[in-house]
Amino acid sequence: MFFYIIFFIIVIVALAYLTSPKFKGKMGEMMVIGHAEKLGEEYVLLNNYTLPDGEQGTTQVDHILISPYGVFIIETKNYTGWIFGNARQKQWTQKIYKKSYKFQNPLHQNYKHSKVLEAILADILEPQYLHSVIVFTPRCEFKTEMPENVLRGKVWLDYVKGFRDEAISPMKQKRIRYRIEKEVLEPSWRTDRQHVEHLKQKHLNQS
Repeated sequence: MFFYIIFFIIVIVALAYLTSPKFKGKMGEMMVIGHAEKLGEEYVLLNNYTLPDGEQGTTQVDHILISPYGVFIIETKNYTGWIFGNARQKQWTQKIYKKSYKFQNPLHQNYKHSKVLEAILADILEPQYLHSVIVFTPRCEFKTEMPENVLRGKVWLDYVKGFRDEAISPMKQKRIRYRIEKEVLEPSWRTDRQHVEHLKQKHLNQS
């Protein structure tokens, strides 16, 4: 009997995790990591980095792709249903059947990430070589025209490969990676909690 109780608890916990936003987010990130393997050795992908944002808080970047053609800051979104939004709106809409849900405009979200990296790399890289990219999984469908840097599935690879002007030397690429890795906060329960608390406080200040 005790065994069945333990098994039941494990199943419940596993189901809760598999349906949690954190797990869904990780699935989206894994998709991008798998796609990036097709880019070749001249591209270096850094994943899930928490960085100090200069406001005694943190910002969490899904992916940073370093290449001779620029540094791409990638935000992944693992959503289903229909997606509505444009570059200027503060919130976008996800519609699943007859229900609608609001979420932060990922372009605005990634703008913050870009500004943090711009500050970290200020003495190494000019801001025009930092490029924001939003990647949704193929499970959703765009119902409004999206900016060119908002994409579904592996199409983001074509967008990135469209940048062909070599602007960053191999030595500078190494310096960029070293600087970012020097600033990154070590992955830990404390770091994750600090980031969540910062987001909660920011939301309270805006409400």
